[in-house]
Amino acid sequence: MIEERAEPPTDLTDAGELVRQYLDYYRDIVWAKVDGLSEQDLRRAVLPSGWSLLELLHHLLFVERRWLQWGFLGLGDELPRGDWDLDAGRWAVPAGTSAEDVRAAFWQEVERSRRLVAEHELSEQSARSRTEGSEPPTLAWVLFHLLQEYARHAGHVDVVRELIDDRTGE
Repeated sequence: MIEERAEPPTDLTDAGELVRQYLDYYRDIVWAKVDGLSEQDLRRAVLPSGWSLLELLHHLLFVERRWLQWGFLGLGDELPRGDWDLDAGRWAVPAGTSAEDVRAAFWQEVERSRRLVAEHELSEQSARSRTEGSEPPTLAWVLFHLLQEYARHAGHVDVVRELIDDRTGE
């Protein structure tokens, strides 16, 4: 059984603090679910779609970057797509990038995200919209979007982990 992480307190009523704590909860959950896997297992594709856990973890790094740095702050001209192999049409990790490289870059990006969130109001509107012609979302909307993406991918990680070594978790 994978170590359980504590959810935010049940008496927490501040919606902004609740979403921030749940984001951290799911960030931790995703990484706890892959804890103890070898580099080989992290790179192994066990689903017909062909992605590996390392590719999913690398994707989450870019999810943070796209939504908060590029989208909310408006940094950079091009949408950050370093997690995507355009030729293959799927997630990818650059050659020579180790699992430890991905882990370190992920947590560094999370720290950037946490600082950004601490420096801005949840009601602030993003600099960009992901859909042309639509209003840019608020920071609150972006954080809830990130939360649901992490929760969905935590389920994916659960399934892949069970297929690799029969370990399960919540």
